[in-house]
Amino acid sequence: MVVLAELAFSTSDLAQVRFAVSPMWEVAPSFRLLRSGTAHPVHQPWVDQVRPRLVAAGLDRGWLCELIPPTGGYVPDFLNPAPAGPTPTLAAERDAIRAAPADRVRQDLDHLARHQGTLGPRLRALHNDPQGLLAKVTAEIETYWELALAPYWARIRAVLDTDILYRARLAAEHGTGHLLNDLHTSLSWDNNALRMARRKQPLTRTTAGTGLLLIPSAFTGPGLRTRTTPPDPPQLAYQARGVGSLWQARPVTRADTLSAVLGRSRTLLLTELEIPASTTQLAHRTGLSPAGVSQYLTALRNAGLVSAHRAGRSVLYARTTAAEVLLQAASA
Repeated sequence: MVVLAELAFSTSDLAQVRFAVSPMWEVAPSFRLLRSGTAHPVHQPWVDQVRPRLVAAGLDRGWLCELIPPTGGYVPDFLNPAPAGPTPTLAAERDAIRAAPADRVRQDLDHLARHQGTLGPRLRALHNDPQGLLAKVTAEIETYWELALAPYWARIRAVLDTDILYRARLAAEHGTGHLLNDLHTSLSWDNNALRMARRKQPLTRTTAGTGLLLIPSAFTGPGLRTRTTPPDPPQLAYQARGVGSLWQARPVTRADTLSAVLGRSRTLLLTELEIPASTTQLAHRTGLSPAGVSQYLTALRNAGLVSAHRAGRSVLYARTTAAEVLLQAASA
């Protein structure tokens, strides 16, 4: 049954409307996309790069496969703890997941079983011993993060931060009601209440907690995702503006300017890291020796322009936010 949910707002609720960027809100939808096996109009370049790593690491048959249904539907709420601040780290959210009360985990798994008809062997074990096995769940999440999302996080964060700045300006210029009306076609604000069309479950203050936490997401898709677990504020994840350009190539048209500062080889490596890559891959693509590539990457990492991420037996290097800003300035 589809209902029209209506979430009432008191003055206190309005005062507690805030934004957050959440790593875990990217984990579930991105993992689901990788498992779907279907082409995606926006994220296919990312899928083509990451899916082989997912399979090589054995993550296509682990905990996340049982926790995250491949074709949509309910994801256990304990995987999306309410962010305490605007930009929680994955480590902070990992610790919150590990600290989830056993009753909360069992309740969410029972809900998942009702949606799926049954639980897999790992989740039955988790149901029996949440405190003993949540560490294994979060260890797999960390592995997935390092090979699938961390190398791209600077680029993803830029899109999410830009979305928040746009919407914060809407709220500053036109008010919170205008912001909520603009957020999604299924949302409407009227008479101190937020109405959400096409929901399968009611949404009220007795089931949702105080305030509202708005979470832009790169992978959530065109629909809305919610988490309502009192006393936490209700979480509403929506597709960020600008996701369509997330994986578009960003050529550096004035690399010679940057080369004069960083050197030709270091600049070449930064431009090649449009796609995160290993030392071997970079040596093959640039013609530089593996030893030279390793030396230059160390220098770039020490300067805060490159980050390193473990992916199985390899280490993937990626540009940092500082590097993205530097390259953008060189292209201006």
